[in-house]
Amino acid sequence: MEDVWSLLLRAGAVWVVLVFTLIVLPSALGVSLGISEAYLWVLVKTLEWATIRIEKGVKKPQPQIKTSATNGIIERDETPMEKEIVHLHQVDFEFSDIFYFCRKGFEAIVEDEVTQRFSSEELVSWNLLTRTNVNFHYISLRLTIVWVIGVIVRYCFLLPLRITLAAIGITSMIVGTTIVGQLPNSSVKNYLSEVVHLTCSRILVRALSGTIHYHNKENKPQKGGICVANHTSPIDAIILTNDGCYAMVGQVHGGLMGIIQRATVRACPHVWFERSEIKDRHLVTKRLREHVADKNKLPILIFPEGTCINNTSVMMFKKGSFEIGGTIYPVAIKYDPQFGDAFWNSSKYNIVSYLLRIMTSWAIVCNVWYLPPMVRQEGEDAVQFANRVRSAIARQGGLTELPWDGGLKRAKVKDTFKEEQQKNFSKMLVRNGSVGSLSAGTESD
Repeated sequence: MEDVWSLLLRAGAVWVVLVFTLIVLPSALGVSLGISEAYLWVLVKTLEWATIRIEKGVKKPQPQIKTSATNGIIERDETPMEKEIVHLHQVDFEFSDIFYFCRKGFEAIVEDEVTQRFSSEELVSWNLLTRTNVNFHYISLRLTIVWVIGVIVRYCFLLPLRITLAAIGITSMIVGTTIVGQLPNSSVKNYLSEVVHLTCSRILVRALSGTIHYHNKENKPQKGGICVANHTSPIDAIILTNDGCYAMVGQVHGGLMGIIQRATVRACPHVWFERSEIKDRHLVTKRLREHVADKNKLPILIFPEGTCINNTSVMMFKKGSFEIGGTIYPVAIKYDPQFGDAFWNSSKYNIVSYLLRIMTSWAIVCNVWYLPPMVRQEGEDAVQFANRVRSAIARQGGLTELPWDGGLKRAKVKDTFKEEQQKNFSKMLVRNGSVGSLSAGTESD
């Protein structure tokens, strides 16, 4: 029995040494040994081969469905309703005219454009992971064997490796920020804090087999500014911190996340607030304004959507971030779903289940675009400014821009918003003359 334990300890020691030598140390120094690149190349070739096998295995040609932003079970006409209803009023009202509105209602019930943004996006071709498309059935024995080998690699090799790296990164973050937090406030403390955050973030990115491509680095957020980005996953913050340090803004949590928050806030001026404090918007806004006023502090990182969206869209930005003042640095983040689904459906998976899904995927590959800084224009209110920034992020990331509040993920539509849509619909009818024609017909009767 002692020999078994001795063998296990030796194997564990060898494992840790290899992880530190080949991954942790190079990532801490910002150096790549080419292992991730080689792994990604093999992965791309394997997925290309699997795609070809799937295409050959489909004997009957599938009907071509028009791809659109909705990409669901309903093929929608992108023509605005205001133009579509014009032909309904060129003649007298007929009872069959109501079927157009019934169809629109059924489309909204079966598959509206909002709730589908809170579920994983559909894949064009199977990536040998979760079967997210009903067309991805059994194809061939060779493809099944490759899938089984992939399961063994992901769960028996990649998962233990990633858990080891995540443990090293989180432990280093807690210990490093706690030690740095004991130092008096000075430029040395700020420098060491940035080194700790940057180093630990790089290790955590390696724990996800992350490959991130940063574009337009000349537009990187500067101190005293506010960085706003679309939100897909909790790892968005790690993805951005891998290339530069930020002061985070968020709610106070318990458990392991709470330990990390309490440790990091000692070394860096993050803005953590209690849930009850959210109701006092003035207090939170005041703390953010004080942070932005100090040009020596790190740029604030904010996700104005307030919730995770499934990597296909950008929803309404809350105006609070744009009332603070200062320079806004927009950032667009777009993940490649071919290698793994980075979206966190918090209403379906808890954080542990989500991390398990992430760590058993092939890799996390994404593009990050730094957009030119933007400032609030004269005569522009906070809502208009927020919409302008959101449009810029959506265009750069190739994302669909939606005016809906991400809070619909857990709440119902407000009555005021329903009333606003009803008023807009009434105005369309009036402009097209339907109300007048109906009134005239009633009087003649």
